Amino acid sequence: MRRLSVVAGATTVASLAFAACLPFGAAPPPLRAEARPASSVPADPFADSEARARTSLDSAPPGHGPAVLVQHATVMTATGKRYAPGFVLMEGGTIAAVGEGDGPAPKEGTVVVDARGRFVTPGIIDPHSHMGVYPVPDTSGHDDGNELTDPITAGLRAEHSFWPQDPAIERAVAGGVTTIGVLPGSGNLIGGRGIVMHLVPQRGARAMRFPGAPEIIKMACGENPKRVYREQKRAPTTRMGNLRAVREAFLHAQKYARDWEDWTRKQRQPAPPAEADKKHDKGDDKQPDRDLALETLALVMRGDILVEWHCYQADDMLAALQIADEFGFKVRAFHHALEAYKIRDVLAARGVGVVTWDDWWGYKMEAYDGIPENLALVTEAGGRAIVHSDSPIAIQLLNQSAGKALGAGRAAGVKLEDDDALKWLTANPAWALGIDDQVGTLEPGKRADVVVWSENPFSVYARAELVYIDGQTVFDRAHVGAPWSDFELGVRGMPAKQEAK
Repeated sequence: MRRLSVVAGATTVASLAFAACLPFGAAPPPLRAEARPASSVPADPFADSEARARTSLDSAPPGHGPAVLVQHATVMTATGKRYAPGFVLMEGGTIAAVGEGDGPAPKEGTVVVDARGRFVTPGIIDPHSHMGVYPVPDTSGHDDGNELTDPITAGLRAEHSFWPQDPAIERAVAGGVTTIGVLPGSGNLIGGRGIVMHLVPQRGARAMRFPGAPEIIKMACGENPKRVYREQKRAPTTRMGNLRAVREAFLHAQKYARDWEDWTRKQRQPAPPAEADKKHDKGDDKQPDRDLALETLALVMRGDILVEWHCYQADDMLAALQIADEFGFKVRAFHHALEAYKIRDVLAARGVGVVTWDDWWGYKMEAYDGIPENLALVTEAGGRAIVHSDSPIAIQLLNQSAGKALGAGRAAGVKLEDDDALKWLTANPAWALGIDDQVGTLEPGKRADVVVWSENPFSVYARAELVYIDGQTVFDRAHVGAPWSDFELGVRGMPAKQEAK
């Protein structure tokens, strides 16, 4: 394997690897609950009560490594600009500069990476993953992604099932993935809230949350809820049952929102003492009961939670858009969406993303009309096409998935640039998760989530050689550090197989 040439002033890269990114043994900081408002009446009745109670366990302490200057590479920015040769300078966890040539003269202590012959891209973002909630190895004891007890479980949070020591996480990072959207499964019509994770290993799920990422919710349509609840001999068992249940859930959420708004308004406009006593006697000033599911759906209708909707068929997607129109919310993206190409003009005009595979199809009836040109045709129509994995194995090869879809589109006559395919992996999924102001492209001021590839990332031979998250080295193929999970300790310690003689 070709080795990267690295110079680090007085510091060698070997001593830097994983120095600041494995905090499992660090002493936990003291808990600091945020101060609550003096008034017992919340300023916002729909504000997430869990957010108000967050502590210092929420995020990892800042720990940026030294400045890093990657030089002499082909730099693919996912902005339409490509520099060959070019450079990327990372300082303080962000991209300080990117452009043509060698870049600025490195300051003392800067790690200089001679990436001659290599390619540099933003970190890959997978907006549809179940890592951590369906961790490997696949056992019933690890089955934490679907709460199959009610078709509407909007009050659930994937964060509360996420296992940060899932061995698949480290393997995904070795494939150039730096951020994932973790979603509940698709057995329920409304499965619960997902969570956007930055793949720096931490001891707890909350500390891995992507800073500032908006809330997301997983919804589903079509065959999966029908199958699950038909087996339980309860509704819904048909597509019309699916739509009725979703509509009813949002109707209840509308009333829930009105009740809270009315109560809050009354508390802020107190009645005269005599009338207040009468209201108290009648119980008219009673605070509404909290309902976690309806609270979530109220926030969806207000636009505070991004809707990620599992749908395969074109007619299911159109029906879902009707629901969204009825209750006044937007669908951020349809996931899987194998028939998106049939309504690509509608999705493009409405600004709905299409999160899909390169060529998975045919494993159930609603997946029979998938075509490998889907991503290309959506892009040609002006839509936001996105590659996802939905698999702890496929996530390790997302660069190849994009390469296959790029080839299929070009073979069909769609004019595509490499930058289009790169956006399927970085800029567009960042938008789908609401974090495109922070990651997804190589631009000054954005987080330094950067991958150095051995060659063109769309080649089947390409491998991620260096992966940075917030400017920290989290993977170095030439200096593989200690495994992130106890499971990998056993795997790496197994003796090599002997050839049969």
